[in-house]
Amino acid sequence: MLKKLSLAVGLLVSVYALNAQNLNTPQPSPTQNIKQNFGLSTIEINYSRPSKKGREVFGNLVPYDMVWRTGANAATTIQFGDDVKIGETKVSAGKYGLLTIPGKDNWTVIITKQTDVTSPAAYKKDMDVVRVTVKPEMLPFSVETFTINVDDVKANSCLVGILWDNVYVGLPVSTDIDSKIMAQIKNAMENDNRPYFAAAMYYMESGKDLNKALEWLTKAAD
Repeated sequence: MLKKLSLAVGLLVSVYALNAQNLNTPQPSPTQNIKQNFGLSTIEINYSRPSKKGREVFGNLVPYDMVWRTGANAATTIQFGDDVKIGETKVSAGKYGLLTIPGKDNWTVIITKQTDVTSPAAYKKDMDVVRVTVKPEMLPFSVETFTINVDDVKANSCLVGILWDNVYVGLPVSTDIDSKIMAQIKNAMENDNRPYFAAAMYYMESGKDLNKALEWLTKAAD
């Protein structure tokens, strides 16, 4: 009898485990993918979003002075659709890991060739593409769920913003669009007069040669 009961319990446990594998439940730290048009291309970030849940975050849940995956679960990645500049370093178009070393007074933001770092032990400094020191800003409110976004988007610059609890860290990113647009204008005008208006508007909005902008507006009206 005891043997039959043990077999029945074992069968129930197996069935329960099998059914549990098929359950669709919310992720504790849900994944988010953001894609922002920037310059003449895009910036795409993939990361997981843990929540504060009443805990002390920086200096406790996330230790100071240690490499952090900058999220939860899988590694956080950032993909640049075009070449960009971070600090004084050119970063070629491509996919990279986004890591940070939080500090009480300063953060280190790291763009690395490693796209799979989920723990400090897996990090290899010699794979860094660029590391930048950023001073964190203290927010007058608390952010419950960890967030990465692209802020202050201008024609050729933006901030990759990291927010959690009452801390904001902004990583400046820039890109060269002038030389590419000028090449497009030159090529287009050699074959067609329709781009004159767009070229004139670009010159006016960018504070470039206004006489040239007026000349192109005149040609666009012909």
